[in-house]
Amino acid sequence: MDEVVLPYGSHGSGPARVVALHGWLSDRHAFDALLPLIDVDTFTFVFPDVRGYGEAVDMPGEFTLDEVARDVLRLVDELGWDSFCVVGHSMGGKAAQRVLADAPDRVRKLVGISPVPASGVPFDEAGAALFRDAIGNPAARRTIIDVGTGGRYHNVWLDQMVGHSVRRSTAAAFAGYLDSWSGTDFHDEVVGLTTPLKTIVGAHDPDLTAGVMRATFLAWYPNCELETIADAGHYAVDETPVLLAASLDAFLS
Repeated sequence: MDEVVLPYGSHGSGPARVVALHGWLSDRHAFDALLPLIDVDTFTFVFPDVRGYGEAVDMPGEFTLDEVARDVLRLVDELGWDSFCVVGHSMGGKAAQRVLADAPDRVRKLVGISPVPASGVPFDEAGAALFRDAIGNPAARRTIIDVGTGGRYHNVWLDQMVGHSVRRSTAAAFAGYLDSWSGTDFHDEVVGLTTPLKTIVGAHDPDLTAGVMRATFLAWYPNCELETIADAGHYAVDETPVLLAASLDAFLS
């Protein structure tokens, strides 16, 4: 695969360097609500688009998390960052763990926001069908977002989320990443890593719950802590940005 550097946005100019990886249903603009809440004198955040999404929508690729991790490491090399923190939402949380597994000596801290475990997601038959249908069916994407936030939000927000997802990703990338984040299992490569981790989940997320985090992240990583945000579902960046920004600041700074 070609030696390209992912397109990215940056925010801040502080000494604490952070790469933030978006999830399956959005591009890097998934983090937009956090931008005005970042301490720009403490942090430098970079927000890449993975291949097939956002400004990388026309970039060819394998569309796997292994590839995402290689691309992230190439990006931080281009930036001249010897060490850095990683934040990842959902699929991006699993990609962040792949970066950690590949470069444990470079990742200072890791935060997963409703993160997919390194072992993947054991879908039942109905769940697998819904997520597979979402590749070509915007209504299925809408159902995933609605259920993942506890069915609490109005049509305008749901339609905005779905519309952005459809416009900012290709079907090929969407399908490839689904197989990678849901089906691959590399947790044996991360068990026992002592990097400080934090997992943040929303109380209204029915799938990536505190119980799932205890059975995976907290069982694997000896220096992992867990926070539950009572008013959030799967999309804490959109639902509770001020609380989330404060949590990231306290852990990463």
